[in-house]
Amino acid sequence: MHSHEKAEQVANELRSRIYTALRDGGLNAEPVIELACLLEEWGMRTPATRELLERPTAHLTAQDLTRLGEDLLRDTGFEPTFALEPRLWTALEQALMTVERDVRATGLSGTLRLVSPEWDDSGQAWVEFQGIHHGNGIRPGVGSDPQWALASVADATQEVIMEMIWGVWPVCSAHGLGLRAELGHEMAVWRCTGAGTHSVAPVGELPPEPR
Repeated sequence: MHSHEKAEQVANELRSRIYTALRDGGLNAEPVIELACLLEEWGMRTPATRELLERPTAHLTAQDLTRLGEDLLRDTGFEPTFALEPRLWTALEQALMTVERDVRATGLSGTLRLVSPEWDDSGQAWVEFQGIHHGNGIRPGVGSDPQWALASVADATQEVIMEMIWGVWPVCSAHGLGLRAELGHEMAVWRCTGAGTHSVAPVGELPPEPR
C-alpha cells in the first residue's frame, strides 16, 4: 500500500472513531488531535485544526471536543458508511418498497432489490431489477432523510428499468412523456415536463395502468 493510501486509510479510521464516539458518547482527545495533525500535514489548515494544535490538550473540555470533532468531520466531508450506520441502508430499503408500488402499478414484474456489488468500492447502494443493476448508485447519506431517500431510490429504479425495457418509464398518461422523480415542497414526486411541468403523483402513488 502506498504511503498516501495508508494515510487516507488512517484518516478514515480516525473519522469513523470520532463519528462513533460522537454518536455513542465518550469522545476523547486522542483521535481528534491525531486527525488534526494529519490534516495539517496535508496542508488542510482549518480553524478546528488550529485550535486543537494550539490549545493545551488538558484545557479541552468535553464540549470543546464535541464541537471540534464535529467541525473536523464537516470540514473533511465525512459521511458514515452503511456498515457504520445500518439504519441508512434500512431507510433505502423502505424507500424501495414504496417505489415498488409504482413499478407494480405500471404492470412490471420481476425482482426489485437493493444491492451492494462487490465490484463497487465506492460504498454506494444500487437498485437491482431482474438481476441487473445499472444507472445511479446511492450514497449512504441519502438515507438520512426519508423524502430524499425516496426521490433518489425512485431515480435509480427508473434508470435500471429503462435500461432493461429499452423504453421510457414511468410515463405520464396525459402527455405520453416520461416522468422524473424530484423533491417538491419537501416531498418526493413524479413530475412530467409536459404542459409547463406538473406533478403527477407522489412517489409510490402512481395510479394503476388499465389492463
